[in-house]
Amino acid sequence: MRQRLHEVLLAELRAADRLDMSRAVIDGSHIRALKGGPEPVGAGSAGVGRAPSTT
Repeated sequence: MRQRLHEVLLAELRAADRLDMSRAVIDGSHIRALKGGPEPVGAGSAGVGRAPSTT
């Protein structure tokens, strides 16, 4: 429902020439790289093995 509402709102704004895209930002952080991207980097490690207890 929200997707359709969003599409209708954008169409109405475009038709009324009320959509200003000069300051738009595209966020592709949730899009999968189809042509392969760099391998994801895992969490950093402080060294080999377990860290000593501090308690």
